[in-house]
Amino acid sequence: MTIILGTIIILFTALILLSGNSAQAQVKTLYWGSRGSEVTVLQQKLNQWGYFHGFVDGTYGSATYRAVLDFQRKNGLRADGVVGPSTQAALGIGGGRNKAAAGGAQKQYVAPGFVETSRDIQLLARVIEGEAADESYSGKLAVGAVIMNRVKSSSFPNTLSGVVYQPHAFESVTNGQYARPLTNESLQAARQAMAGMDPTGGAIFFWNPGKQVAPWIWSRNIVARIGRHVFAH
Repeated sequence: MTIILGTIIILFTALILLSGNSAQAQVKTLYWGSRGSEVTVLQQKLNQWGYFHGFVDGTYGSATYRAVLDFQRKNGLRADGVVGPSTQAALGIGGGRNKAAAGGAQKQYVAPGFVETSRDIQLLARVIEGEAADESYSGKLAVGAVIMNRVKSSSFPNTLSGVVYQPHAFESVTNGQYARPLTNESLQAARQAMAGMDPTGGAIFFWNPGKQVAPWIWSRNIVARIGRHVFAH
């Protein structure tokens, strides 16, 4: 009887752990443009702590973005507007323990450096694929270099995800083209861009002159033309 009871307890505990792990795995990264129940939960949490005062409508827009940035700045997080694992944990989303209070944090959460994770390589490669799928390898590397130059620039978010998901920064992220299947060439370009290779000479902007662009972009200092893209400081 004791053995049977012990076995039942072990199985029950395993089911609880598996359930918790499954719930955490299902929590996805949220950013400007995200929609759904996850965003609703995010808005409710931010409202609870006094950061969000808009409508809880399940749409990640400007009000939610500002609230997330405010929360991140005041709670020792990287202020990039991207609600990834660290911000979710601080808010208590997805089974994480809530470490933050309205007046400040009990613990700082620091995301891994962008050069250290394969996830970041894939994210960079996805934007390269989305923006430069039909370009030469040099053109792909140039796009990756621009993104990495933005991470280093004080004019942009200081994380890769923050740069990639900055509202309306990249057409392929806005329209979902960056989710297309990755190629080995884009992955290699991402790795080399992260390693510091830059055929643009430090550009932080690029655009296709064949497409409609904002007139102000032509006021930037053009430093290179690679394939169909213009690159500028």
